[in-house]
Amino acid sequence: MELTKDNLLDMYRRMVRIRIFEEGIAKFDEQGIIPGTGHVSVGEEAVAVGATTAMGDKDYLVSTHRGHGHLLARGASMPIILAEVLGKATGCTGGKGGSMHLSDFDRYILGTNGIVGGGLNIAGGLGLAMKMQKTDQVCLCFFGDGASNRGVFHEGLNLASLWKVPTVYLCTNNQYAMTLPLSKSCANQDISARAVAYDIPGYRVDGTDVIAVYEAVTAALERAREGKGPSLIEAISYRLRGHSMRMDRMPGGSSYRPEGEMEDWWENKDPIKIFQQKLKELGYTTDESAAKTLSECQQEFREATEFAQNSPEPKPESIYEWIYA
Repeated sequence: MELTKDNLLDMYRRMVRIRIFEEGIAKFDEQGIIPGTGHVSVGEEAVAVGATTAMGDKDYLVSTHRGHGHLLARGASMPIILAEVLGKATGCTGGKGGSMHLSDFDRYILGTNGIVGGGLNIAGGLGLAMKMQKTDQVCLCFFGDGASNRGVFHEGLNLASLWKVPTVYLCTNNQYAMTLPLSKSCANQDISARAVAYDIPGYRVDGTDVIAVYEAVTAALERAREGKGPSLIEAISYRLRGHSMRMDRMPGGSSYRPEGEMEDWWENKDPIKIFQQKLKELGYTTDESAAKTLSECQQEFREATEFAQNSPEPKPESIYEWIYA
């Protein structure tokens, strides 16, 4: 698809929308009104938006515990997602799942996953089902650099390649598995190079460049749709907040990072700043129109907050709904 001015401005809006939502829920966590914990993807918006823009309407998406951005990039309802994060009955899973267990069946998102790497084989199974049913659908599976060192990664990609399933595996490499830097966890820090072991294409892209992500995922999804099997994409990104919202509030919560590293990313490698500057150079936006987009996303979050906070708590008897035994 040729990206038009309208496409690019929509991508920018979705990136800002994710940022406003996640900065907002981080403040809610500071106030102690979010049950449990949650994991925001501030700094990774270009990966979510670039990748989902490449998807077809009926393609499946498998996400992670850090999944708000993926659902919002796909067009999910902000009030419904926020209600779920706050544990309200109007949330997408009735307030039972919270931040790490989100879903949107209408957008072919069957659920995010609280287990690191837990979605990798689910995505392979979806791919196998679509191949057996001879549909024209593909599956996009997000995971992180930490998940790439789990056995399920190797098992999943091996079978996906062997059976040529239409699943694309996208590693959002934010360079830290919780607090462990990639240099201390990966013998070969080029995760995309592992594709060679499974005889599939491997791509490494700049995860702060939404267009680069879009182009790589587009090529991989087209290949999968043509029956040529899976691909592995590694998008180099960075978490501009802690592993979890709670870790942000712990004393020394960022002490595992080299001094000045996070500040440098905020200043020079923020994907929203980068994309806004590119749009300005193209003559597609101005500081005034960017400020308008920001204001509109902030208003959307305020309305979502009013909906979620005024929503009822789940009834105690609802604990028996949606269970197998």
